[in-house]
Amino acid sequence: MRRLAIGLVALVLVLTALLVVRIRRQAAAESGPAGGSGEIEGIEVSVSARIAARVVAWHAREGEPVAKGALLLTLDCADPEAQLADAEARVAAARAELEAARASAGATRRSQDAAASQSRASRAQAESLAAQRDLARRTAERFEKMADAAAEAARDEATSRAASLAHQASAASAQAAASADQAAAARSSIAAAEARVTAGAAQVAAAEAGRDRARILVDECRVVAPRDAILEDLPHEPGELVPVGGTLATLVDLSDVKAIFYLPNAELAAVHAGAAAEVVADAWPGERFQGRVLTVSTRAEFTPRNIQTRSDRDRLVYPIEVLIPNREGKLRPGMPVQVHLGSGER
Repeated sequence: MRRLAIGLVALVLVLTALLVVRIRRQAAAESGPAGGSGEIEGIEVSVSARIAARVVAWHAREGEPVAKGALLLTLDCADPEAQLADAEARVAAARAELEAARASAGATRRSQDAAASQSRASRAQAESLAAQRDLARRTAERFEKMADAAAEAARDEATSRAASLAHQASAASAQAAASADQAAAARSSIAAAEARVTAGAAQVAAAEAGRDRARILVDECRVVAPRDAILEDLPHEPGELVPVGGTLATLVDLSDVKAIFYLPNAELAAVHAGAAAEVVADAWPGERFQGRVLTVSTRAEFTPRNIQTRSDRDRLVYPIEVLIPNREGKLRPGMPVQVHLGSGER
């Protein structure tokens, strides 16, 4: 009987000690910083292409680290390359047409300049001949006043010369008028030629834009890593046809990782975007990883169907996303962690 009593007393003492330890742990947890358990997630990047094409070959292996710009896989580029060749031919043709239009415009300008110069020369010649004609007429009139035979002969010669000069001046005036008309026509042609040059330049610009678009599509046939990361998945085998925008490779960047945990409604006031956070990983119990709160969800989860009491409201939790620098790569996706927000009392 005495042994039974001693056993009961010992059991009571053990239970009491366990209860005290649990109460102290709960008190320490309640007085410690807000936080919760979470899981590490890498920054996932899905790589796709702007074209529909067949996978030709892989150039990297799943699970391996890849550097930014590293070739991951190649696609069948026959159709985009044909489009690029056609676009380059259109650019060459448009440039040739532009050069021809510029040459035509230059020739028209030179023709206009030549016609204008010819008109000025003919006009000057007509004015010179008119002056000589007037002089011959005045000479004939002077000899007409003389009565001797020599004066009469000189008069006839001066009259004949004046008539000839008059015809030449008239012809020069006509030539000047014709040259002026040619210059006017050339000016009209210059406007048309310059319009063709402008249109040709626009055609060249359009053809070059089409060539650049085709070149972009050809570049899509070489799928490269957009950043330093680990190649997690190549979902398509060589020979498979991948639609436009289909995922060709999945990368995981571990230089910065995320931990998502859930904070109770009662502790929501202790967190805000940008707040400091400390992360402890089970795999690295002696280390503390510093991070910051990236997002605080505006929508609660695990919400009861009907929220009627204070205890129901306390059951609401909000997803919190913490960003953690991971330059040494110690934190891996799926790794469980404990997140502590700040270090103050709640």
